[in-house]
Parts: sequence; C-alpha cells; structure tokens
Amino acid sequence: MKKFSISLMIVAIVAMFAQGVWAGDAEDLMKKSHMAYYYAGDDGLSKVTMKIINKKGKERIREFTMLRLDITEGGEQKYYTYFKKPSDVSRLTFMVWKNPDANDDRWLYVPAVDLIKRLSADDKNSSFVGSDFSYEDVSGRHWTEDTHTIVSENETVNDRAAFLISSKPKQEKDSFSEKKTWIDKETFLPLKEEYYNDKGKLFRIFTADKIEEIDGIITITQRTMENVKKKQRTTIIFDSIEYNVGMKENIFTERYLKNPPRKYIK
Repeated sequence: MKKFSISLMIVAIVAMFAQGVWAGDAEDLMKKSHMAYYYAGDDGLSKVTMKIINKKGKERIREFTMLRLDITEGGEQKYYTYFKKPSDVSRLTFMVWKNPDANDDRWLYVPAVDLIKRLSADDKNSSFVGSDFSYEDVSGRHWTEDTHTIVSENETVNDRAAFLISSKPKQEKDSFSEKKTWIDKETFLPLKEEYYNDKGKLFRIFTADKIEEIDGIITITQRTMENVKKKQRTTIIFDSIEYNVGMKENIFTERYLKNPPRKYIK
C-alpha cells in the first residue's frame, strides 16, 4: 500500500510539471527567470542595433557592441557597452559593475569632452542614451530587490503558456510601485512586463519580440520597451551573439573606457 501511494505521488508530480505548474514560490520563479535572461552562459558578446521610434513614427538609430561577464552565478556581473553610430554618440562608452547586495557602480565615458563620469545610484532610472530603456534595464534589476507574488499560472502570451508574477519594490520610493511579469513556462524568459507608478497607472511595457536558440541557449534577440505616456518605443535587436568567449575581467575597468578592447570591438 505504501509503495502504491509513493507511485501515485510520483505520477502526480510528473503530471504537475507536464502541465506547467510551478512547485516553488514566486521568488524562486523570478530568480529562475532572471538567471535565464541575464546570466546565460559565463559571458556574452553581441552587436546591437537600437531603434528609438517617436509617436510620429520617426526613427533614431544607434549601433553599439555589448560585452558581459558573470563573476558569480546569479551574483556580481560586469557590463561594457561601446557605441559606434551615429556620430553624436560614437566612442561613447558605458560600464556597469552589478552588485546584488548594494547599488550598482556605473560609469559613462563622454568622448566629446574626454570625461569619465561616475553615475550616481539615482541615475539608474534615467533614460539610457535617450531611449525608453533605463540604465537599470541594461544590467537588470536583481530579483531580491522586490517582493513577488504568483498571480496566475494559466496565462498566454503570443500563444505561449506563461506564469504571471506581481513584483513590488521593498524600498518605498523606487522606479515603479508594481511590475507585472509574464514568464514563459518552457524557457522561463520574460515574455512581457508592465510597469505601474504610485498611482497605479501603467507607464511602461516591455515585450520579448523574437526568441531564438544561440549556441544551445534560448535567447531574446529582439525586445521592445514602450513609453505609454510619450507614445514612443525603443526596439533593441541583438545580432552576432556569442556566449562563453573567455572574456577577461580586466576589460571592465576605467582604462578601457577610453580605449576599447579591439579584440571584441571591431
């Protein structure tokens, strides 16, 4: 009888996962999503095209290369972004040291005035080079900064089964009062996010527009952030993506803000 009960339990657990039911809590789910989105491989390299589209449909294009190195899995990371086009942002460099237990460290090199600027923690919610993405969006908001609740396990986004999570900042004053995230049940990547202000009004929408397999890793290769109030949006397209290229930590220092690593910036 005991063996029969155990067998029934195993069958029930298998059936539960087959249906996409999550066995952990909301924070575990957000952690898994964050790992799939921001910690793919040990490092990453990509050429990026950014399209900023205003409410009249006019486009501004920016092209840059982005490098990423994971120092600890799910913990410290380092990011390096080098702009190539257009001329007004050419050679501009942005660097992040992601610190899950403290404020991220951010630097910006402005070639026009030959100045390296250390960005304050308050700048994390500022527009990233005039786009609808913020500086915080580039390296990601660590899942431990918010309190998470599973709202629904039976959502659908673009015909993909998804979980719906509600996240609220642990700090009283933050960039949003609530974020809703639709997480793909198969890949755990975020398919959609909605950001609400302190009055409960929707002000930003993130969507994963294109998902592909790169070097065996499921990757969002095109994503969009819409500014609801301004009625404009920014689409980012990742191309020539490489994972696990053996990047060295010394690249992510002030020395390379002015002199980009030519091995990766071509």
